[in-house]
Amino acid sequence: MRRRGVTASSLPPLLLVGAGRMGGALFSGWARRGLAPSILVDPNPAAGLARDDDIVLPSLMAVPTSFAPAAAILAVKPQMAAAVLAGLGRILQPGAVVLSIMAGRSAGGIAAAIGGGVPVVRAMPNTPAAIGRGITVAFAGPGVTDAQRTLCDTLLAAVGDVAWVDDEALMDPVTAVSGSGPAYVFLLAELLEQAGAEAGLPPDLSRLLARKTVSGAGALLAASAEDAADLRRAVTSPGGTTEAALAVLMADDGWPKAVRAAIKAASQRAAALAT
Repeated sequence: MRRRGVTASSLPPLLLVGAGRMGGALFSGWARRGLAPSILVDPNPAAGLARDDDIVLPSLMAVPTSFAPAAAILAVKPQMAAAVLAGLGRILQPGAVVLSIMAGRSAGGIAAAIGGGVPVVRAMPNTPAAIGRGITVAFAGPGVTDAQRTLCDTLLAAVGDVAWVDDEALMDPVTAVSGSGPAYVFLLAELLEQAGAEAGLPPDLSRLLARKTVSGAGALLAASAEDAADLRRAVTSPGGTTEAALAVLMADDGWPKAVRAAIKAASQRAAALAT
């Protein structure tokens, strides 16, 4: 695995298919970097997302064949893939690359559904991309040139860090760990809030403590060069309250077992979605 970062002062015209939460976050990041006039395909894009010189269309069928995007970004649910991919072939011009952030859809399957030897980069960002703090892992399929890979790296880096893998099979555990991972963190905040209220804290205070503790610990982790295990040990005084809590959470039937089982289940589901 290796990191490749590229700084761009301007970006070529793009075709974004799906302007929901993740697609919208990406588009906003590109706009901040000087994106050329582009086309967004979404029947209900986020309000204020498109700029004055962008075009918003309800479907791929409405995209004029004269439009020649440097990349087509697929930011739709996997369940919509068949309809989207079937209409993409008539739009793409030679030299264009497809950048897919659809979970579970393989690069080869996407290329085959579009038709011809279309170069496809498969990527898995996560929701912190909405605030520019995402992490994306990408895989370049057959036929992707260095220039196309660099372009995709630039597009993904607009919302956070980027890492590349050479083995597409790794995208399933990537999806389980980082793609789905924010939901696990949000669940922790949810459970802390509930447990605090059950312990007698006023609900508003319990919510504040849970949210600030999770977000603050995450910020500390991001700012520290120490391993997560070292940071955990630094909080854990012998015979103290944290040690008592961790004895429960780290028991044989506690978090270690549950987290491993959760990652395995998510990885298997990602593999099952692959086509």
